[in-house]
Amino acid sequence: MLDKVPQITALFWIAKVLTTGMGETASDFLVTTIDPVIAVVLAFLVLVALLALQLTRTRYIPWLYWATVAMVSVFGTMAADVIHVEFGIPYTVSTAAFAAALAAIFLLWWATERDLSIHSINTSRREIFYWVTVLTTFALGTAVGDWTATVLNLGYFASGLLFLACIAVPTVAYYFFSANRVITFWAAYVLTRPLGASLADWLGVDTSRGGVGLGTGPITLVLLAGIAACVTVMTIRRDTHSVAAAPA
Repeated sequence: MLDKVPQITALFWIAKVLTTGMGETASDFLVTTIDPVIAVVLAFLVLVALLALQLTRTRYIPWLYWATVAMVSVFGTMAADVIHVEFGIPYTVSTAAFAAALAAIFLLWWATERDLSIHSINTSRREIFYWVTVLTTFALGTAVGDWTATVLNLGYFASGLLFLACIAVPTVAYYFFSANRVITFWAAYVLTRPLGASLADWLGVDTSRGGVGLGTGPITLVLLAGIAACVTVMTIRRDTHSVAAAPA
């Protein structure tokens, strides 16, 4: 099996932030436009279908990988919101629970594979660990973003700035202090979720909730267009590199 994840470039991080924001606004739009139960069930079914396709491929396919990430974002948001809205679990508790779950997954992954690098996602078991981790990071990021915005009363925009500053920590640690690339990658990966979600919420929600009020539907469409553009560029670059690397 070939490596099943993309190269970590600036375009990767741009697409990642766009998917996090899209997942937040798409989730909000769907659960307020159609029956929330139907929305969650549909999102789950689409996610399962995409994961099945992703797990049965033998190589990285840009559109499939990012479609799966996008649906993980949507469903992860719904899962975190359901825990709070339907079951009344405080954001502080859900944040701690998701953080503990993520730590447990990392420990199990390490105990099983002795490698947490996404550059070695080349077996089915490692890929399953990877996607379970990704789903948990999205749920955790949603809970953390809502926690800072509502419990700490920072609001969406200030929360976005806070997480942007937090992402600078692993970035500086990696590029200037040669910090462990696996640790810094996953730290940044987790933080991009509340960053994108907070800024997307700020743009989409009503002014009465501290947002700009552009609407979650329009913001979702704009973010989807941005994701599509990123994936198109990734596909072109990948095909170009494949042709260049092919034997004469």
